[in-house]
Amino acid sequence: MAWTIGANDAANSMSTAVGAGAITPKQAVIIAGVLEFTGAYFFGKSVTETIRKGIIDPSKITEPSVLIYGSIAALLAAALWLLMATKFGLPVSTTHSIIGGIVGYGIVYAGIGIVNWGKMAQVIASWILSPIFGAIMAFMVFKAISKTILQSENPVKSAKNYSPVWIGLAFVVIGSMFYIKVLHGKSLLIAVIKFGIPAGFAAFLVSFMLLRRNFKTADPYLGAESIFKKVQVLTSAYVALSHGANDVANAIGPVAAVYAVATMGLAGMRVPVPRWILAMGGLGIAVGVATYGYKVMETVGKKITELTNTRGFSIDFSAATVVLIASWLGLPISTTHTVVGAVIGVGLARGVKAINKDIVKNIIISWFVTVPIAAIISGIIFKILMVV
Repeated sequence: MAWTIGANDAANSMSTAVGAGAITPKQAVIIAGVLEFTGAYFFGKSVTETIRKGIIDPSKITEPSVLIYGSIAALLAAALWLLMATKFGLPVSTTHSIIGGIVGYGIVYAGIGIVNWGKMAQVIASWILSPIFGAIMAFMVFKAISKTILQSENPVKSAKNYSPVWIGLAFVVIGSMFYIKVLHGKSLLIAVIKFGIPAGFAAFLVSFMLLRRNFKTADPYLGAESIFKKVQVLTSAYVALSHGANDVANAIGPVAAVYAVATMGLAGMRVPVPRWILAMGGLGIAVGVATYGYKVMETVGKKITELTNTRGFSIDFSAATVVLIASWLGLPISTTHTVVGAVIGVGLARGVKAINKDIVKNIIISWFVTVPIAAIISGIIFKILMVV
């Protein structure tokens, strides 16, 4: 499961940097592999949910063996679906995949009454809200960068004046996200004041000073792109670290549930996670990124629309902002769907013809079938395990 998460979700962090030429695919897998493992092992939660997002009612599971076989079935089903999606280069949500797996074994065991349909409605809402918010935000950010820098009367002067502001704003978001997503903090106010504003101010000062010394004035457009090229590497690295810290739970949650039931007889909603399980999850994600991550990375970074460094920066900045605001408001959001929506948004800024509509259609179809397919596979595996 962890391997398939790495293979499919590597696109979230590295696809825009690779698509815009900021880093090579080889550099991307090395950076993402190291940071995904670091995020999972050092910042993964030491206590995890046995049933992701409370999607089924645990009080209706009366036998510990059901949680063991169900968790195994959910893991295998989610991994198989992620493997299929990755083979075709389709970026799908790993969270939705494991939720589908849990729903599948839950329904086979206790019928549709076990499903928390309110939570399921939130998942369905995230299919729609995430790409729409991502696309609108990225469209507006890229238009604003174009207007203030690329299309201004004096791009050199505008780049020197406005680039530090954009970079500072991006690091306000990244600093705040680091507290909430990596350190698992709860307060947005603390996140912004203690982490976001200091990070943004430091990034503003550093970029302001560097631009006055190293800006390439021969071609102002290439000069502006080169600024955002360097920033893109940092934003992508942050997303990889954050992803490892958060999405490792999709892989190790069910494993931790099996371990807790088998060794301690625990079967509650939340169980402790031994460090070796976190390490196993982090290593699996890192190996998945390195060995099979290029397929989805290529789809998101190159096949939906043509990316430059300013467009890639707009995508990273917008996706991080949408995820931060959604976390604060408690809205269901999928990082994968948000990133893909943001890629479409910067493409639409140049017109509908700039978008590869066939690729987008295939991606949307894959999102809508993720939960049902994972649920069906999981239900079949669970039934077999219970009989055996």
